[in-house]
Amino acid sequence: MARIVMKFGGTSMAGMERIRNVAARVKHVVEQGNEVAVVVSAMAGETDRLVGYCREASSLYDPAEYDVVVSSGEQVTSGLLAMTLKAMGVDARSWLGWQLPIRTVDTHAKARIESFETEALNAAMAAGQVAVIPGFQGMMEDGRVSTLGRGGSDTSAVAVAAAVKADRCDIYTDVDGVYTTDPRIVARARKLDKVTYEEMLELASVGAKVLQTRSVGLAMKEGVRVQVLSSFDDPDQDDLPGTLIVSEEEIEGSDMERQLITGIAHDKNEAKIIVTRVPDKPGAVAHIFGPLADAAINVDMIIQNDSKQQGETDVTFTVPRADLARSVDILESNKAVIGFNRIVTDAEVAKVSVVGVGMKSHAGVAATMFKTLADRGINIEAISTSEIKVSVLIDEDETELAVRVLHTAYGLDAEAA
Repeated sequence: MARIVMKFGGTSMAGMERIRNVAARVKHVVEQGNEVAVVVSAMAGETDRLVGYCREASSLYDPAEYDVVVSSGEQVTSGLLAMTLKAMGVDARSWLGWQLPIRTVDTHAKARIESFETEALNAAMAAGQVAVIPGFQGMMEDGRVSTLGRGGSDTSAVAVAAAVKADRCDIYTDVDGVYTTDPRIVARARKLDKVTYEEMLELASVGAKVLQTRSVGLAMKEGVRVQVLSSFDDPDQDDLPGTLIVSEEEIEGSDMERQLITGIAHDKNEAKIIVTRVPDKPGAVAHIFGPLADAAINVDMIIQNDSKQQGETDVTFTVPRADLARSVDILESNKAVIGFNRIVTDAEVAKVSVVGVGMKSHAGVAATMFKTLADRGINIEAISTSEIKVSVLIDEDETELAVRVLHTAYGLDAEAA
Protein backbone atom coordinates (compact mmCIF):
# COMPACT_ATOMS: atom_id res chain seq x y z
CA MET A 1 0.00 0.00 0.00
CA ALA A 2 1.27 3.46 -0.85
CA ARG A 3 0.24 6.98 0.06
CA ILE A 4 -0.29 8.96 -3.16
CA VAL A 5 -1.21 12.56 -3.92
CA MET A 6 -2.92 13.01 -7.29
CA LYS A 7 -3.17 16.46 -8.88
CA PHE A 8 -5.46 17.31 -11.81
CA GLY A 9 -5.18 20.53 -13.81
CA GLY A 10 -7.85 22.71 -15.35
CA THR A 11 -8.06 20.79 -18.63
CA SER A 12 -8.65 17.56 -16.69
CA MET A 13 -11.48 19.20 -14.71
CA ALA A 14 -13.16 21.01 -17.64
CA GLY A 15 -16.76 19.85 -17.28
CA MET A 16 -18.60 16.98 -15.64
CA GLU A 17 -17.60 14.35 -18.20
CA ARG A 18 -13.93 14.95 -17.47
CA ILE A 19 -14.55 15.16 -13.73
CA ARG A 20 -16.18 11.71 -13.94
CA ASN A 21 -13.08 10.49 -15.79
CA VAL A 22 -10.91 11.87 -12.98
CA ALA A 23 -13.12 10.21 -10.39
CA ALA A 24 -12.79 6.86 -12.20
CA ARG A 25 -9.01 7.24 -12.17
CA VAL A 26 -8.99 8.07 -8.46
CA LYS A 27 -11.26 5.12 -7.71
CA HIS A 28 -8.90 2.80 -9.58
CA VAL A 29 -5.94 3.96 -7.45
CA VAL A 30 -7.99 3.59 -4.24
CA GLU A 31 -9.07 0.07 -5.19
CA GLN A 32 -5.41 -0.89 -5.47
CA GLY A 33 -5.21 -0.36 -1.72
CA ASN A 34 -3.62 3.08 -1.69
CA GLU A 35 -4.29 6.03 0.60
CA VAL A 36 -5.15 8.97 -1.65
CA ALA A 37 -5.38 12.75 -1.51
CA VAL A 38 -6.43 14.69 -4.61
CA VAL A 39 -5.56 18.31 -5.42
CA VAL A 40 -7.61 20.01 -8.14
CA SER A 41 -7.40 23.16 -10.23
CA ALA A 42 -10.36 25.24 -11.38
CA MET A 43 -11.99 24.28 -14.68
CA ALA A 44 -10.01 25.39 -17.74
CA GLY A 45 -10.61 29.09 -18.38
CA GLU A 46 -12.45 29.65 -15.11
CA THR A 47 -9.68 31.59 -13.35
CA ASP A 48 -9.31 33.90 -16.35
CA ARG A 49 -13.07 34.51 -16.26
CA LEU A 50 -12.95 35.36 -12.55
CA VAL A 51 -9.94 37.66 -13.00
CA GLY A 52 -11.93 39.44 -15.72
CA TYR A 53 -14.77 40.06 -13.28
CA CYS A 54 -12.30 41.57 -10.79
CA ARG A 55 -11.00 43.97 -13.44
CA GLU A 56 -14.54 44.93 -14.39
CA ALA A 57 -15.36 45.63 -10.75
CA SER A 58 -12.36 47.91 -10.28
CA SER A 59 -9.16 48.65 -12.18
CA LEU A 60 -7.47 48.99 -8.78
CA TYR A 61 -9.14 46.04 -7.08
CA ASP A 62 -8.48 45.08 -3.47
CA PRO A 63 -6.01 42.12 -3.51
CA ALA A 64 -7.73 40.49 -0.53
CA GLU A 65 -11.09 40.44 -2.30
CA TYR A 66 -9.37 39.35 -5.53
CA ASP A 67 -8.18 36.23 -3.69
CA VAL A 68 -11.70 35.55 -2.42
CA VAL A 69 -13.04 35.68 -5.98
CA VAL A 70 -10.35 33.74 -7.88
CA SER A 71 -10.02 30.98 -5.26
CA SER A 72 -13.67 30.04 -5.76
CA GLY A 73 -12.92 28.13 -8.98
CA GLU A 74 -11.00 25.42 -7.14
CA GLN A 75 -13.66 25.27 -4.44
CA VAL A 76 -16.25 24.36 -7.08
CA THR A 77 -14.19 21.55 -8.65
CA SER A 78 -13.19 20.06 -5.28
CA GLY A 79 -16.83 19.83 -4.23
CA LEU A 80 -17.93 18.38 -7.57
CA LEU A 81 -15.19 15.74 -7.54
CA ALA A 82 -16.02 14.72 -3.95
CA MET A 83 -19.69 14.39 -4.93
CA THR A 84 -18.82 12.30 -7.97
CA LEU A 85 -16.54 9.98 -6.00
CA LYS A 86 -19.28 9.39 -3.42
CA ALA A 87 -21.73 8.57 -6.21
CA MET A 88 -19.22 5.94 -7.38
CA GLY A 89 -19.07 4.38 -3.93
CA VAL A 90 -15.77 5.98 -2.85
CA ASP A 91 -15.63 7.58 0.60
CA ALA A 92 -14.47 11.16 -0.03
CA ARG A 93 -14.78 14.70 1.28
CA SER A 94 -13.50 18.11 0.26
CA TRP A 95 -11.17 20.16 2.45
CA LEU A 96 -10.79 23.88 1.78
CA GLY A 97 -7.48 25.58 2.42
CA TRP A 98 -8.64 27.19 5.66
CA GLN A 99 -10.09 23.93 6.99
CA LEU A 100 -6.78 22.06 7.08
CA PRO A 101 -5.37 24.78 7.33
CA ILE A 102 -2.67 25.58 4.77
CA ARG A 103 -0.99 28.64 6.27
CA THR A 104 0.72 31.16 4.00
CA VAL A 105 2.69 34.38 4.31
CA ASP A 106 0.64 37.56 4.43
CA THR A 107 0.79 38.33 0.70
CA HIS A 108 -2.28 38.23 -1.51
CA ALA A 109 -2.22 36.87 -5.09
CA LYS A 110 1.33 35.44 -4.78
CA ALA A 111 1.50 33.92 -1.30
CA ARG A 112 4.01 31.27 -0.27
CA ILE A 113 3.17 28.33 1.97
CA GLU A 114 4.60 28.60 5.49
CA SER A 115 3.14 25.58 7.26
CA PHE A 116 0.64 22.77 6.77
CA GLU A 117 -1.37 21.24 9.60
CA THR A 118 -1.97 17.60 8.72
CA GLU A 119 -3.47 15.91 11.78
CA ALA A 120 -7.04 15.80 10.46
CA LEU A 121 -5.91 15.03 6.91
CA ASN A 122 -3.67 12.15 8.00
CA ALA A 123 -6.49 10.69 10.09
CA ALA A 124 -8.95 10.85 7.19
CA MET A 125 -6.51 9.22 4.75
CA ALA A 126 -5.59 6.49 7.22
CA ALA A 127 -9.31 5.73 7.59
CA GLY A 128 -9.58 5.20 3.83
CA GLN A 129 -11.26 8.48 2.98
CA VAL A 130 -10.13 10.32 -0.15
CA ALA A 131 -9.29 13.93 0.67
CA VAL A 132 -10.14 16.33 -2.16
CA ILE A 133 -8.25 19.61 -1.74
CA PRO A 134 -8.57 22.78 -3.84
CA GLY A 135 -5.18 23.83 -5.12
CA PHE A 136 -3.91 27.41 -5.35
CA GLN A 137 -5.36 28.57 -2.03
CA GLY A 138 -4.38 28.91 1.63
CA MET A 139 -5.03 31.05 4.69
CA MET A 140 -3.09 33.99 6.06
CA GLU A 141 -2.42 34.68 9.74
CA ASP A 142 -5.47 36.97 9.97
CA GLY A 143 -7.75 34.22 8.62
CA ARG A 144 -8.20 35.75 5.16
CA VAL A 145 -8.04 33.55 2.05
CA SER A 146 -4.79 33.78 0.07
CA THR A 147 -3.77 32.43 -3.33
CA LEU A 148 -0.40 31.15 -4.50
CA GLY A 149 -0.19 32.75 -7.95
CA ARG A 150 -1.05 31.32 -11.35
CA GLY A 151 -0.18 27.64 -11.65
CA GLY A 152 -0.15 27.40 -7.86
CA SER A 153 -2.07 24.12 -7.77
CA ASP A 154 1.12 22.25 -8.69
CA THR A 155 2.78 23.82 -5.65
CA SER A 156 -0.23 22.93 -3.50
CA ALA A 157 0.01 19.28 -4.58
CA VAL A 158 3.73 19.02 -3.81
CA ALA A 159 3.17 20.74 -0.45
CA VAL A 160 0.42 18.23 0.43
CA ALA A 161 2.68 15.34 -0.62
CA ALA A 162 5.52 16.64 1.53
CA ALA A 163 3.25 17.28 4.53
CA VAL A 164 1.61 13.83 4.55
CA LYS A 165 4.91 12.08 3.61
CA ALA A 166 3.44 10.66 0.40
CA ASP A 167 5.32 8.02 -1.55
CA ARG A 168 4.68 9.94 -4.75
CA CYS A 169 2.95 13.01 -6.14
CA ASP A 170 1.30 12.31 -9.51
CA ILE A 171 0.65 15.42 -11.62
CA TYR A 172 -1.96 14.70 -14.32
CA THR A 173 -1.91 17.07 -17.30
CA ASP A 174 -2.87 17.09 -20.97
CA VAL A 175 0.53 15.60 -21.89
CA ASP A 176 1.79 12.14 -20.97
CA GLY A 177 5.18 13.15 -19.63
CA VAL A 178 8.20 15.37 -20.10
CA TYR A 179 9.65 15.35 -23.62
CA THR A 180 13.09 16.23 -24.96
CA THR A 181 11.37 19.25 -26.53
CA ASP A 182 7.92 20.39 -27.60
CA PRO A 183 6.54 17.51 -29.76
CA ARG A 184 4.47 20.05 -31.70
CA ILE A 185 7.71 21.49 -33.06
CA VAL A 186 9.80 18.31 -33.30
CA ALA A 187 7.79 15.24 -34.28
CA ARG A 188 10.64 12.95 -33.21
CA ALA A 189 10.88 14.34 -29.68
CA ARG A 190 11.22 11.55 -27.09
CA LYS A 191 9.37 11.12 -23.82
CA LEU A 192 11.79 10.90 -20.90
CA ASP A 193 11.45 8.16 -18.27
CA LYS A 194 13.22 10.16 -15.56
CA VAL A 195 14.44 13.73 -15.13
CA THR A 196 16.38 15.21 -12.20
CA TYR A 197 14.89 17.97 -10.05
CA GLU A 198 17.66 20.30 -11.24
CA GLU A 199 16.97 19.63 -14.90
CA MET A 200 13.20 20.02 -14.49
CA LEU A 201 13.72 23.26 -12.56
CA GLU A 202 15.83 24.65 -15.39
CA LEU A 203 13.44 23.39 -18.08
CA ALA A 204 10.46 24.92 -16.27
CA SER A 205 12.25 28.25 -15.78
CA VAL A 206 13.24 28.58 -19.45
CA GLY A 207 9.91 27.81 -21.07
CA ALA A 208 8.78 24.20 -20.56
CA LYS A 209 5.13 24.48 -19.45
CA VAL A 210 4.67 21.02 -17.91
CA LEU A 211 5.22 22.02 -14.25
CA GLN A 212 5.24 25.29 -12.36
CA THR A 213 8.79 26.31 -11.36
CA ARG A 214 7.92 26.80 -7.68
CA SER A 215 6.48 23.30 -7.43
CA VAL A 216 9.69 21.75 -8.76
CA GLY A 217 11.80 23.78 -6.34
CA LEU A 218 9.63 22.66 -3.43
CA ALA A 219 9.78 19.01 -4.56
CA MET A 220 13.57 19.22 -4.69
CA LYS A 221 13.76 20.83 -1.25
CA GLU A 222 11.42 18.30 0.36
CA GLY A 223 12.54 15.23 -1.63
CA VAL A 224 9.06 14.58 -3.09
CA ARG A 225 9.05 12.10 -5.98
CA VAL A 226 6.89 13.68 -8.69
CA GLN A 227 5.43 11.93 -11.71
CA VAL A 228 3.94 13.64 -14.77
CA LEU A 229 1.09 11.67 -16.38
CA SER A 230 -1.74 12.21 -18.86
CA SER A 231 -5.27 12.43 -17.50
CA PHE A 232 -6.61 11.29 -20.86
CA ASP A 233 -5.17 7.76 -20.83
CA ASP A 234 -7.28 4.75 -19.80
CA PRO A 235 -8.06 5.19 -16.07
CA ASP A 236 -7.79 1.43 -15.47
CA GLN A 237 -4.26 0.95 -16.76
CA ASP A 238 -1.98 -0.41 -14.05
CA ASP A 239 1.35 0.73 -15.46
CA LEU A 240 2.61 4.26 -14.91
CA PRO A 241 3.99 5.43 -18.26
CA GLY A 242 4.78 9.03 -17.33
CA THR A 243 8.00 10.84 -16.42
CA LEU A 244 9.45 10.69 -12.91
CA ILE A 245 11.06 13.82 -11.44
CA VAL A 246 13.56 12.54 -8.88
CA SER A 247 16.99 13.16 -7.36
CA GLU A 248 20.15 12.86 -9.42
CA GLU A 249 21.26 10.04 -7.11
CA GLU A 250 18.19 7.96 -7.95
CA ILE A 251 18.80 8.35 -11.67
CA GLU A 252 22.49 7.56 -11.37
CA GLY A 253 21.56 4.40 -9.51
CA SER A 254 19.32 3.19 -12.33
CA ASP A 255 21.07 4.39 -15.51
CA MET A 256 24.61 3.30 -16.33
CA GLU A 257 25.04 6.16 -18.79
CA ARG A 258 22.80 9.15 -19.39
CA GLN A 259 22.21 11.44 -22.30
CA LEU A 260 24.48 14.49 -22.26
CA ILE A 261 21.56 16.87 -22.92
CA THR A 262 18.13 16.16 -21.46
CA GLY A 263 16.03 18.64 -23.39
CA ILE A 264 15.62 21.77 -25.47
CA ALA A 265 13.20 24.46 -24.24
CA HIS A 266 12.05 27.71 -25.77
CA ASP A 267 10.25 30.79 -24.48
CA LYS A 268 8.73 33.51 -26.64
CA ASN A 269 7.69 35.52 -23.59
CA GLU A 270 10.88 37.60 -23.76
CA ALA A 271 11.72 41.22 -24.54
CA LYS A 272 15.11 42.86 -24.94
CA ILE A 273 16.04 46.25 -23.52
CA ILE A 274 19.21 48.20 -24.37
CA VAL A 275 20.08 51.14 -22.13
CA THR A 276 22.61 53.21 -24.07
CA ARG A 277 25.53 55.35 -22.93
CA VAL A 278 25.34 54.58 -19.23
CA PRO A 279 28.19 56.15 -17.20
CA ASP A 280 30.94 53.52 -16.82
CA LYS A 281 31.47 53.89 -13.07
CA PRO A 282 30.73 51.93 -9.87
CA GLY A 283 27.03 51.85 -8.97
CA ALA A 284 25.72 52.75 -12.41
CA VAL A 285 24.34 49.26 -13.15
CA ALA A 286 22.81 49.08 -9.67
CA HIS A 287 20.79 52.20 -10.50
CA ILE A 288 19.31 50.29 -13.47
CA PHE A 289 18.45 47.00 -11.83
CA GLY A 290 17.58 48.21 -8.33
CA PRO A 291 14.28 49.91 -9.32
CA LEU A 292 13.35 46.93 -11.52
CA ALA A 293 13.92 44.55 -8.60
CA ASP A 294 11.84 46.79 -6.33
CA ALA A 295 9.00 46.42 -8.85
CA ALA A 296 9.39 42.59 -8.79
CA ILE A 297 10.43 42.51 -12.46
CA ASN A 298 12.56 39.48 -13.23
CA VAL A 299 15.67 40.32 -15.27
CA ASP A 300 17.31 37.43 -17.10
CA MET A 301 20.17 37.80 -19.60
CA ILE A 302 22.53 40.72 -18.96
CA ILE A 303 25.31 42.01 -21.22
CA GLN A 304 27.46 45.09 -20.61
CA ASN A 305 29.25 46.41 -23.69
CA ASP A 306 31.74 49.22 -24.22
CA SER A 307 30.16 52.25 -25.85
CA LYS A 308 31.73 54.21 -28.66
CA GLN A 309 32.02 57.07 -26.19
CA GLN A 310 34.85 56.82 -23.68
CA GLY A 311 33.68 56.43 -20.09
CA GLU A 312 30.29 55.11 -21.15
CA THR A 313 28.77 51.64 -21.61
CA ASP A 314 25.64 50.06 -23.10
CA VAL A 315 23.69 47.61 -20.92
CA THR A 316 21.51 44.96 -22.59
CA PHE A 317 19.12 42.68 -20.69
CA THR A 318 15.85 40.78 -21.05
CA VAL A 319 12.59 40.91 -19.11
CA PRO A 320 9.27 39.08 -19.49
CA ARG A 321 7.42 40.54 -22.48
CA ALA A 322 4.44 41.44 -20.30
CA ASP A 323 6.73 43.64 -18.16
CA LEU A 324 8.35 45.52 -21.04
CA ALA A 325 6.24 48.68 -20.91
CA ARG A 326 6.45 48.85 -17.13
CA SER A 327 10.22 48.35 -17.23
CA VAL A 328 10.70 51.19 -19.72
CA ASP A 329 8.48 53.46 -17.63
CA ILE A 330 10.52 52.70 -14.49
CA LEU A 331 13.82 53.33 -16.27
CA GLU A 332 12.59 56.59 -17.80
CA SER A 333 11.42 57.80 -14.39
CA ASN A 334 14.95 57.12 -13.07
CA LYS A 335 16.77 58.61 -16.06
CA ALA A 336 18.33 61.45 -14.08
CA VAL A 337 19.82 59.02 -11.55
CA ILE A 338 20.97 56.44 -14.13
CA GLY A 339 22.27 59.02 -16.60
CA PHE A 340 21.61 57.06 -19.80
CA ASN A 341 21.10 58.48 -23.29
CA ARG A 342 18.14 56.45 -24.62
CA ILE A 343 16.35 53.10 -24.38
CA VAL A 344 16.04 50.67 -27.31
CA THR A 345 13.57 47.77 -27.06
CA ASP A 346 12.77 44.64 -29.06
CA ALA A 347 9.78 42.44 -28.21
CA GLU A 348 10.23 40.09 -31.18
CA VAL A 349 12.84 37.85 -29.59
CA ALA A 350 12.82 34.37 -28.05
CA LYS A 351 15.00 32.40 -25.67
CA VAL A 352 16.17 28.90 -26.61
CA SER A 353 17.89 26.75 -23.99
CA VAL A 354 19.69 23.41 -23.81
CA VAL A 355 19.51 21.68 -20.41
CA GLY A 356 21.26 18.62 -19.00
CA VAL A 357 23.20 17.52 -15.92
CA GLY A 358 25.71 15.96 -18.33
CA MET A 359 27.12 19.46 -18.85
CA LYS A 360 28.76 19.23 -15.43
CA SER A 361 31.29 16.70 -16.69
CA HIS A 362 31.42 17.32 -20.46
CA ALA A 363 33.05 20.19 -22.32
CA GLY A 364 31.89 21.58 -25.64
CA VAL A 365 28.14 21.78 -25.06
CA ALA A 366 28.01 25.55 -25.60
CA ALA A 367 30.36 25.33 -28.59
CA THR A 368 28.05 22.79 -30.25
CA MET A 369 25.09 25.07 -29.70
CA PHE A 370 26.81 28.14 -31.12
CA LYS A 371 28.19 26.31 -34.17
CA THR A 372 24.85 24.64 -34.93
CA LEU A 373 23.02 27.96 -34.90
CA ALA A 374 25.76 29.67 -36.89
CA ASP A 375 25.62 26.98 -39.58
CA ARG A 376 21.93 27.82 -40.10
CA GLY A 377 22.52 31.57 -40.12
CA ILE A 378 20.80 32.17 -36.77
CA ASN A 379 22.24 35.20 -34.96
CA ILE A 380 22.71 35.12 -31.18
CA GLU A 381 21.80 38.38 -29.44
CA ALA A 382 22.53 37.42 -25.82
CA ILE A 383 23.75 34.44 -23.80
CA SER A 384 23.24 33.22 -20.23
CA THR A 385 24.50 30.04 -18.57
CA SER A 386 24.25 27.98 -15.43
CA GLU A 387 25.97 24.76 -14.42
CA ILE A 388 23.46 22.66 -16.39
CA LYS A 389 21.98 25.16 -18.88
CA VAL A 390 22.97 27.35 -21.83
CA SER A 391 20.41 29.87 -23.10
CA VAL A 392 20.59 32.15 -26.13
CA LEU A 393 18.39 35.01 -27.28
CA ILE A 394 17.48 34.93 -30.97
CA ASP A 395 14.97 36.43 -33.39
CA GLU A 396 11.47 35.10 -32.59
CA ASP A 397 10.88 34.03 -36.22
CA GLU A 398 13.81 31.58 -36.00
CA THR A 399 12.67 29.83 -32.81
CA GLU A 400 11.28 26.62 -34.31
CA LEU A 401 14.21 26.19 -36.69
CA ALA A 402 16.64 26.62 -33.79
CA VAL A 403 14.82 24.05 -31.65
CA ARG A 404 14.80 21.49 -34.48
CA VAL A 405 18.47 21.80 -35.44
CA LEU A 406 19.64 21.74 -31.82
CA HIS A 407 17.48 18.70 -31.04
CA THR A 408 19.20 16.87 -33.90
CA ALA A 409 22.67 18.20 -33.09
CA TYR A 410 22.56 16.78 -29.57
CA GLY A 411 21.29 13.38 -30.72
CA LEU A 412 17.86 13.71 -29.11
CA ASP A 413 15.74 12.65 -32.11
CA ALA A 414 13.84 9.39 -31.63
CA GLU A 415 14.53 6.64 -34.12
CA ALA A 416 12.06 6.48 -37.01
CA ALA A 417 9.30 3.93 -36.45
